[in-house]
Amino acid sequence: MRSPRIDKVDHLPRPVIGLGHDYADGFLIEPHEHRRGQLMNATSGLIVLTTPEGKWVMPPHRGMWIPAGVRHSVRAVGLVRMQSLYVETDRAEAMPLHCQVVEVTSFMRSLIGEVVGLSLDMEADGRSRALMDLTLYEVERLPSLPLSLPFPSDERLAKKCREFVGQPNIHQTIDDWSRELGMSRRAFTRIFRQQTGLSFVGWRQQACLLSALLQLSAGQSVTSVAMELGYENPAAFTIMFKRAFGKPPLTYLGLR
Repeated sequence: MRSPRIDKVDHLPRPVIGLGHDYADGFLIEPHEHRRGQLMNATSGLIVLTTPEGKWVMPPHRGMWIPAGVRHSVRAVGLVRMQSLYVETDRAEAMPLHCQVVEVTSFMRSLIGEVVGLSLDMEADGRSRALMDLTLYEVERLPSLPLSLPFPSDERLAKKCREFVGQPNIHQTIDDWSRELGMSRRAFTRIFRQQTGLSFVGWRQQACLLSALLQLSAGQSVTSVAMELGYENPAAFTIMFKRAFGKPPLTYLGLR
């Protein structure tokens, strides 16, 4: 699917504009921002969104809310078939002020598809306006999903976090990090929680989970991913994954 770029149609007097695009595996959209808020939804592939504040992973059939004015980059993992809604700021006041992965119901996916299918060359008629109003009503009610990884504001901590994301391992400890950073254990745990909203152990697990989603979507086996992250066996990894997401890895990603 190929639609015009949002900057070519952003001027249209519509509360929401729907566009569709396909992206090849590894395609990178460099850092940019939009005047409108954006809700992304992909029927295949996985999206990695990065901002100065953190990283988000959007598996297939989920959504990603990006507030207006947030600078972000986007990377495709696998063939991504994406549809996006661009929402005027005065119609997005009930939406989060930060990026958020959300659950997308089959009804919401149908609405997104209908809005993307609306002609951009004609003035919106009564049906189109009603459809857009209903879609915006439903957008506000999408439940959030725990698929974000916040980075601390402290530069040394943020650098260490980015290094860990590049090579995550479930066995790294608070003592390892605090010693390397020249901090006491108490100061490290206090600052880390203050700046990320998570304990170190919770953040470490989240980083490993998001890394696992990327690797599994790229075709690696559950066994390979589990071993690479430092789990003793695939069963231990699967238990942790199911505890976090409610389903085994391949089922969650729609690969089984």
